[in-house]
Amino acid sequence: MRQIILDTETTGLETREGHRIIEIGCVELLNRRLTGNHYHQYLQPERPSDESAIEVHGITDEFLLDKPLFATVAAEFMEFIKGAELIIHNAPFDIGFINYELSLLGPEWGSVLDHCTVLDTLDMARRMHPGQRNSLDALCKRYDIDNSSRTLHGALLDSEILADVYLAMTGGQTLLLLDAEQDGVGNQQEIVRPLSQDRPPLRVISATAEELADHEAYLNLVDKSAGEQQSLWRALDSQQLQ
Repeated sequence: MRQIILDTETTGLETREGHRIIEIGCVELLNRRLTGNHYHQYLQPERPSDESAIEVHGITDEFLLDKPLFATVAAEFMEFIKGAELIIHNAPFDIGFINYELSLLGPEWGSVLDHCTVLDTLDMARRMHPGQRNSLDALCKRYDIDNSSRTLHGALLDSEILADVYLAMTGGQTLLLLDAEQDGVGNQQEIVRPLSQDRPPLRVISATAEELADHEAYLNLVDKSAGEQQSLWRALDSQQLQ
């Protein structure tokens, strides 16, 4: 499975106000392993950034003066993400901006979903940790991921951090302890111990003939007590044989 962790920085918050993308950062996962392959590009947005946006990402209008337009790199960028599952924190924001940039190039470019599938880690985190803070910084704290280098937002840096967060969220083992959460509502603190990516495959142990016979005998007892109603196990066996 090829997955692309993606983040953008923009001149402001709303495409309806004409705000544009100024930075794209992507890192590649292949079968849940970082490949070292990445895409990173600063862009000239053809408009100034809001002061509030510069306070977040620190990218000035002067820095972007000699950077390429999105139209110049669009084909290269879309080729990089084509066919992958995009993993994005607060995906509607980034996808909305990319689709806006594509729309400025013409209808033949379509939308991101014409080329990729999308997984929103913010939505995933909200379902896994309801009632708690689920910003990227909060998730780093929860999953014990070092983000000390993140003094300002940056698309490539945030993508690298999100890759670690995503792997911890989907591959770690969680131990719930009764303790006060420092950054959210509730009293469950989570300790995550990610599984090693180099671990050997788990051994599959099949049932013995004696165990299968005991299982059949037990199902016969279940069917007998259920009367005319077939047990769920029998029903599943019947479906598999069809």
